[in-house]
Amino acid sequence: MHTEELAELGQQLRVDAVRAAAAAGSGHPTSAMSAADLAAVLLAHHLRYDFDRPDHPGNDRLILSKGHASPLLYALYRAAGVIDSAELLTFRHDGSPLEGHPTPRLPWVDVATGSLGQGLPIGVGMALAGQRLDRVPYRIWVLCGDSEMAEGSVWEAVEAAAYEELDQLTLIVDVNRLGQRGPTREGWDLDAYARRLGAFGWHTVEVDGHDVAAVDAAFEEAAATAGRPTAVLARTRKGRGVAEVEDREGFHGKPLPHPERAVDELGGVRDIRVDVTLPQPVPARPAPPLRAVEAPRYRIGDEVATRDAFGEALAALGSLRGDVVVLDGEVGDSTRTAAFARAHPDRSFEFYIAEQQLVAAAVGMRARGYVPFATTFAAFLTRAHDMIRMAAVSEAGIQLCGSHAGVAIGPDGPSQMGLEDLAMMRAVHGSTVLYPCDANQTADLVRRMAQLPGIGYLRTSRGAAPVLYGPGEEFPVGGSRLLRAADGDRVTVVAAGVTVHEALKAADLLAGAGIGLRVLDLYSVKPVDAEALEAAADATGCLMTVEDHRPEGGIGDAVASAFADGRPLPRLVRLAVRTMPGSAAPDEQLAHAGIDAETIAAAVRLLVGEAVVS
Repeated sequence: MHTEELAELGQQLRVDAVRAAAAAGSGHPTSAMSAADLAAVLLAHHLRYDFDRPDHPGNDRLILSKGHASPLLYALYRAAGVIDSAELLTFRHDGSPLEGHPTPRLPWVDVATGSLGQGLPIGVGMALAGQRLDRVPYRIWVLCGDSEMAEGSVWEAVEAAAYEELDQLTLIVDVNRLGQRGPTREGWDLDAYARRLGAFGWHTVEVDGHDVAAVDAAFEEAAATAGRPTAVLARTRKGRGVAEVEDREGFHGKPLPHPERAVDELGGVRDIRVDVTLPQPVPARPAPPLRAVEAPRYRIGDEVATRDAFGEALAALGSLRGDVVVLDGEVGDSTRTAAFARAHPDRSFEFYIAEQQLVAAAVGMRARGYVPFATTFAAFLTRAHDMIRMAAVSEAGIQLCGSHAGVAIGPDGPSQMGLEDLAMMRAVHGSTVLYPCDANQTADLVRRMAQLPGIGYLRTSRGAAPVLYGPGEEFPVGGSRLLRAADGDRVTVVAAGVTVHEALKAADLLAGAGIGLRVLDLYSVKPVDAEALEAAADATGCLMTVEDHRPEGGIGDAVASAFADGRPLPRLVRLAVRTMPGSAAPDEQLAHAGIDAETIAAAVRLLVGEAVVS
């Protein structure tokens, strides 16, 4: 397109954004209008994309990080001819895939956006997949707003992209000066953004975002820059083209007051169609060398930490599946993902202490067809909760492992103890939450995680524990294992992970007193084995949950949820970490928290009315 045609396309995108928001009675048309010229130039001259084949391996990727400006994205789709005017006007209506913020309900949307600060970190993951895994020169275009440049996740991504020399990645910053409640921190000071990005090693281009010729040249410069990512810093005006709202406060997130008048002021409805340039044919994805490797096997009675079994099982899985990639947050020696890095260095990625970037990159890689396992301490995954939450919206099947869970880690103290992670992960839509107690169980669950359709979470422990199950035993998701049961059992202890071993010790302590204690290993915390729990309740009449976790949201709540369908709730007693731990040895920590074998035994004695009085 010539310059005049590009400008006309930009006006069409503005008009369509105004129309969509007016039809919905809500939305963010002014945020769409500021970036319309940027989007017009990108669609007409630079994006390489086959809309008939959204999964084409050579397609560029466009991430609208400022997801509230979704009317602009949908206007682009109309210009590309993949939706029509009637569908555009279903924006934000019940049942329409044109949601208030984009989601993969549309085939051309890779990831959900709208929670600001997500687009660039996800783009880093996609660019890494392109440059280091696919080895295909598709480009990643991330359009973000100036307000989200205040997000810490953006700067984690800026640093990672520069370090990895991701020259296939272009960040387009729509610097329209106005945020949700007023001016942004830097306003139109493009130099301030350029200095900061340049300090990280980025190439920057400052441009008038409404000068389509200048924008075109800036995108060409970005594509020609080798060895480092490029940020195009575009000075724009919010609500561009409509005097009533242009560069004025108080119109964020609202349809225009007089949409018909605005459409007339913008030159009326247009019907420009863009023949988007198709990607070049690309070779098939290179297949990594694979070899048949037997999954790790452990002998019953051996002392093995579940984190050790996780690392060994993951390395073995990588030898069988070339789509498995592992992302580490600079704790690979502790999480044991170092084993995978040694075996498969080309599919191992280090993100250092940047947990938001860690999880977001996993989402980006999943969008490119890989099966990512992202690992760090369970306590530190809480920093990335928003990325995990939005991954569920994206329907991204990423797999997470949180190690060093609970007070059982010992003397490191509470800052390192994951005590809220089960609650966090159980609350994620469609998630699977697994908490193995021994090495063979861990190895089998790692294999199953690679096949999960949604987000999976595996909780591993630092200390060695006896192997309870034989090699080759299977542990279906949603299952449990009854480890000890006999006629006349008075209480069922429901445990997972480290507390399984404490429960078995407590059963031994009580056996001598003639008190039968049933022990159920609830390794699948979500989905929970409701059938087994109901059977245990029928058999013993009382359930006691014991967990190395806070009482809120963990195993106790998972067990209670099994009886939420109106079935009478059995007597339910919960032992959990209710204190603030300090530094102590692991066995001391369990005792102080009241989740060790002696406390379990004492609690059972009280329940059955046989407490010992000294």
